[in-house]
Amino acid sequence: MKHTYHIQGMTCNGCRTHVEKTLSEVKGVSNASVDLNKKEATIEMESHIPIDAFQEALKNDGDTYTIHKAGQRPDAKVEQQKNQPKGKGTGTFYCPMHCEGDKTYNKPGDCPVCGMDLVEEQNLSVTTSDQWTCPMHPEVVKDEPGACPICGMDLVPMDADSSAEEKGYKKLLKKFWIAVAFTLPIFIIAMSEMIPSNPLYDVMEQRWWNWIQFGLSIPVVFYATWMFFERAYRSIKTWNLNMFTLIGIGAGVAWLFSVFGMLFPDFFPEQFKTMSGAVHVYFEAATVILTLVLMGQVLEAHAHSKTNSAVKELLKLAPNKAVRVVNGNEEEVSIDQIQKRDILRVKPGDKIPVDGKITEGETTVDESMISGEPIPVNKAVDDKISSGTINGNQSFLMEAEKVGSDTLLSQIIHMVNDASRSRAPIQKLADTVSGYFVPVVVLISLLTFAAWAIWGPEPAYVYALVNAIAVLIIACPCALGLATPMSVMVGVGKGAQNGVLIKNAEALEKMDKVDTLIVDKTGTITEGKPTVERVGSFDESRFRESELTQLIASLNSSSEHPLAEATVKYGKKKKTELLKTENFSAVTGKGVEGTVNGKKLDLGNAKMMEYAKASISPEMQTEVQSFQKQGKTVSYLAIDGVVTGYVVIGDKIKGTSAKAIKELQDKGINVIMLTGDNHDTAKAVADELNLADFKASMLPEDKLKEVEKLQERGHVVSMAGDGINDAPALAKSDVGIAMGTGTDVAIESAMITLVKGDLHGIVKARNLSDKVMRNIKQNLFFALIYNTLGVPVAAGVLFPFFGILLSPMIAALAMSFSSVSVIGNALRLKSKSIN
Repeated sequence: MKHTYHIQGMTCNGCRTHVEKTLSEVKGVSNASVDLNKKEATIEMESHIPIDAFQEALKNDGDTYTIHKAGQRPDAKVEQQKNQPKGKGTGTFYCPMHCEGDKTYNKPGDCPVCGMDLVEEQNLSVTTSDQWTCPMHPEVVKDEPGACPICGMDLVPMDADSSAEEKGYKKLLKKFWIAVAFTLPIFIIAMSEMIPSNPLYDVMEQRWWNWIQFGLSIPVVFYATWMFFERAYRSIKTWNLNMFTLIGIGAGVAWLFSVFGMLFPDFFPEQFKTMSGAVHVYFEAATVILTLVLMGQVLEAHAHSKTNSAVKELLKLAPNKAVRVVNGNEEEVSIDQIQKRDILRVKPGDKIPVDGKITEGETTVDESMISGEPIPVNKAVDDKISSGTINGNQSFLMEAEKVGSDTLLSQIIHMVNDASRSRAPIQKLADTVSGYFVPVVVLISLLTFAAWAIWGPEPAYVYALVNAIAVLIIACPCALGLATPMSVMVGVGKGAQNGVLIKNAEALEKMDKVDTLIVDKTGTITEGKPTVERVGSFDESRFRESELTQLIASLNSSSEHPLAEATVKYGKKKKTELLKTENFSAVTGKGVEGTVNGKKLDLGNAKMMEYAKASISPEMQTEVQSFQKQGKTVSYLAIDGVVTGYVVIGDKIKGTSAKAIKELQDKGINVIMLTGDNHDTAKAVADELNLADFKASMLPEDKLKEVEKLQERGHVVSMAGDGINDAPALAKSDVGIAMGTGTDVAIESAMITLVKGDLHGIVKARNLSDKVMRNIKQNLFFALIYNTLGVPVAAGVLFPFFGILLSPMIAALAMSFSSVSVIGNALRLKSKSIN
């Protein structure tokens, strides 16, 4: 009998293999095959096996995967648990090398694939609420200050120091100093052999000093660095061979050889023995190697904490408290108590607690921490404000519109975290190389031993053992694996600090290759804040301007389009009474229609008039063109099928548009403007911006087809827009760029979002992409060259020519610094300017 099940939680081929093996081992299963793409498992069984048996097998494996019958939804409780933030601290834990894609774990530990320490994701769960903990008993967490119920000490505020990342670093540091304390005397004892008439041998014989080295090595091997051997064992057991496989084999062989030599000295030939007859031991090599590797882990943990510093800086923007106004009384509340439509008072210098709009007062707001722009922005009644930005020197009242995870700051942090864990296509090179790396290094180590044992000088076996260990120790697949994700993590954070939000690493890589940029006009090139400049009538005897204004404003009151909003505001400004609209509908890319006061109204561009079968006379066209040639947008109004008037709407070109387009063109990018506006309006804007290539009267499907045409010609196309009508083209383009001031649909369809919403953000995105990709290539080059040169040198290729051999201890030092160097190079991105 055969059944098909759906598997949740798989992210890579390693997951597929692991799940397949786990299901195959369930009693009664004759065969199990798993399809990663379909997320399905096909299981053949002798007789029916309850699904609980499979779920239990997967749960015993770590509760990472869930199984349910194909076509059915998983248990809601399971899904809820999987979606909840996992683990203590500030969020989930993931592998910095992204070995298993975006898989996360519910507690600190090490990656089951590469063995590296898991990293803690930063989010707002701690910073948005005050919590207190006991310095002696960290498991005690309270929502208010007080005394510890265990020891009675005063509770202290929880902060960054209580994060799992910081705890992990301190734990590693403690182990490192313990390792140093025991390794240093071992090293001194071993190195004393180089002193003529070694004074230590006057105290006791060498064989007794060997036993002292053995005793001192036990805390180093079985406490301070035991985790390396655990990781090595797990890597061999699961066949996920990694850096710790090599370290475990290399250091383990040196230590076990030494112990065996002490216990059974007669087993070894004379070349392994000293003049006193004792076997030469390598406790100093094993412990120094392990201590140096541990030092590398400590340095790496410290450096790694800086790679997500951008997210930590964003977290600091989130205030813990806010002042809520209820019935004229002010009360201080925790940020997580704020509800939508609450009225809040923001005092001078305070951080704005949530997203909303000003209801009373005016001020200036420093938005640099989100938009990257240093100049404070003037804000008045009805203006939008975002959480985390800083109020100027005036107090105001605001209405909360978005709270918790819905705020802009929270969404930015969420996007940065997701992008930091994504994989760039260029990482496939590192993944391919890493897949063969460890087996090849082990093979080279064995060949090195054989070559030295056969052709090496005396003592040949000693040389063979030392050089084989050096080969294992110097190889560093982690440097290769970290090359891409470290640069991506720092680059994504850098972008967020400058108002450029990257959805995934693929966007960064593709943006560097873009040669064609398509831009929308309204809201992208222009400010997207249209204003009505005039309402005109083609027949004053029948319809006066005031009547047309009333009809236009009334019809548009049912629309959410920015142009419609401008006409409604204009109507209110003219103190026009809005009439009831019936049968309203929007015609995408053309206009709107409906019935007002018994009259059938059609409002929009020339295509809308064709749609409504309302003819435009040459005289009407000439009158309208005079405005269009000034870059204005003009909508015709037809009443009962007869064109009777028009509305002229102006939208200023953003101050940064011309400069940004020039900079992009200087970088070799062809900028094309596609707009739904008419040709005359589009030409006026294009001329002002020196845009040679533009197309007007473009419907959403036309923009989509234009993107497809350019892609068919071999161009790498980026599309920048802000409206619903831009969403299809944004999704189809190689890199979609949404203006943060635009619609949610456009932002969701894009790979990059510009918080401030101007074209200069595209320049920043291009510069960021260029610098990140250059940094990634530097890291990959360094890691590949390091291993390409380091392994042969450790094997002894320089010995026949220069008499140079690489000590395993020096190899360990070089290996430890290789990963740190890659992270250090990635951190250089923090100081780079992308403006």
